[in-house]
Amino acid sequence: MCEWAEPCFEVPQHIRLRVFDALSRRKLVPASNLTNSNCVSGDSNPHPNSDPETLMYLPSSFVQDDQNALHGFLEANSFGVLVTQGTVGSTASHLPFLLDRNAGPQGTLIGHVARANPQWKDGEGTEALAIFSGPHAYISPTWYQVELAVPTWNYIAVHAYGRLTWIEDAVVLREIVDASVDRYERSQPVPWKLNAPQDFVDKLLAQIVGFRLEITRLEGKWKLNQNHPAERRERVISALRAQDREDSRAIADAMDATLR
Repeated sequence: MCEWAEPCFEVPQHIRLRVFDALSRRKLVPASNLTNSNCVSGDSNPHPNSDPETLMYLPSSFVQDDQNALHGFLEANSFGVLVTQGTVGSTASHLPFLLDRNAGPQGTLIGHVARANPQWKDGEGTEALAIFSGPHAYISPTWYQVELAVPTWNYIAVHAYGRLTWIEDAVVLREIVDASVDRYERSQPVPWKLNAPQDFVDKLLAQIVGFRLEITRLEGKWKLNQNHPAERRERVISALRAQDREDSRAIADAMDATLR
């Protein structure tokens, strides 16, 4: 069950099978990259500050390592940033993603970029990072009602790491596009579908490149004043709820959940 208001979306099985089949034909689905023992494994002391496997700055107070919560967050905040490191250096693209919870132990991110985007020509098979941001809010030290306090920022974010594979197979691309349209059009009164002549569709597909990022590490950071006493956090929640800002109210709700 998703823990966010956005309804869960499951990538249809036939698309998962076609993606895996296309990649296996290219010998780009090594079984060795399916697991990572230091992700959301329920370790007794997950993600300490000194953990070399933790790439996000992640104090233990703010760790979110429940995979269902992390997946729900990705689905509710699916517009993210794909970051790769190749021969030309670091490249980032802002993109919508689909999450297939059932492809791989920690799920797989699927999407596409414009063929004109040079990012797809570099970094094949290397580890990539997808960054997803949720609500965030400035926290005034005056809300704590104590001396010697400083400002901070509360926020929720998830980093997903995995080996990136680019997809040019036209059949798989069409199914990725159809799944994306279905995911993001479903809330419209009359959902749009790509019902167009095949030659038009072929021209569109020729202008994009798909990708698949099988997640090998998930890092979730719920920075919500958990390092402060409960009564101080209650004051912050009250101050946030008094603001006319959707993100502030969302952070207040998330903070309240940590107190229950």
